[in-house]
Amino acid sequence: METFEFLARAAEAFIGVFNAGGKTFVGFVTGILPTLIVLLTAVYTVIALVGEQRVHRLARFAAGNAITRYTVLPLLAMFFLTNPMAYTFGMFVEEKHKPAFYDSAVSLCHPITGLFPHCNPGELFVWLGVATAIIKLAEQGHAPFSLPKLALAYLLVGLVVNLLKGIVTEKITMLIAKRDGVAL
Repeated sequence: METFEFLARAAEAFIGVFNAGGKTFVGFVTGILPTLIVLLTAVYTVIALVGEQRVHRLARFAAGNAITRYTVLPLLAMFFLTNPMAYTFGMFVEEKHKPAFYDSAVSLCHPITGLFPHCNPGELFVWLGVATAIIKLAEQGHAPFSLPKLALAYLLVGLVVNLLKGIVTEKITMLIAKRDGVAL
């Protein structure tokens, strides 16, 4: 009898995982998915209205110096093309800067998601986990700041970290290329 009871509880727990997953999915369908679809539609509309060539010109300009190359360019790439297409903005940087640009762009995947969830919906669970904790703290009166402020701070800190990572990765790339006799 104990074995049967154990198996019944195990089966109940097993299906409970899928029931919880189904509830989460329904929450996404009625919550974040419509937002993502509208955001993507808006971004593609902006690109169509502004013109793809103008967006490319802005990207070429942003690739011009280290500060904008590792902050503005990844931000534009993630915002307009989303993950993983954002990495194609690497075509606007010189060969020697491509590893550092990729490092900066891939590092921006999480920080941008709080303000612009369409940029990287595959990683939205990270932001939603943080957001859920902040919301629970707010309900208890212990939230250090609002969710929008957290999202903005997360993005700004991410951009600073991207700049530092980009510069460090650029220096490491140059050292390795020089050591190995590779001309970039």
